[in-house]
Amino acid sequence: MLDIGDEAPEFELPDQRGETRTLAEFEGQRVVVYFYPRADTPGCTTEACSFRDAYEEFAERDIAVVGISDDPVEDLAKFAEKHDLPIALLSDESGEVASAYDSYGEKNMFGNTFDGVFRNTYVVDGAGRIAATYEGVDPEDHAEEILTDLTYDDNAENGNR
Repeated sequence: MLDIGDEAPEFELPDQRGETRTLAEFEGQRVVVYFYPRADTPGCTTEACSFRDAYEEFAERDIAVVGISDDPVEDLAKFAEKHDLPIALLSDESGEVASAYDSYGEKNMFGNTFDGVFRNTYVVDGAGRIAATYEGVDPEDHAEEILTDLTYDDNAENGNR
């Protein structure tokens, strides 16, 4: 995992509509960058839908949410449409961006070894630095966990802990 305070690796990836998205476009804004293994599988759907359900609260607080997997754009488009996902889903088919975020590597499932995306999340601050990390997250209520942590952090910054 990257450390809090590290500069967040830049990315330039296509979203579910085929439009190129970059980390730089979120300069001055906090952004949740979450990595997930496979679109439209049970855990990934649960996680994406938790961000969908909390989308308005993130937007009200000017926090962007970006999901990244190694799925092709076409799969992401189907996933977003099927589950009415308002967040940007980015295609990192090579795993290069996920690797830069320490979220890609060897996995074992059902006796098979393969390379894939780890379920990790980063919060990047408005200056492009890592503000929070979540490794091997539980997809259930993950969005609410982040919102709770950010509320706590915001209150601390204002002297209200």
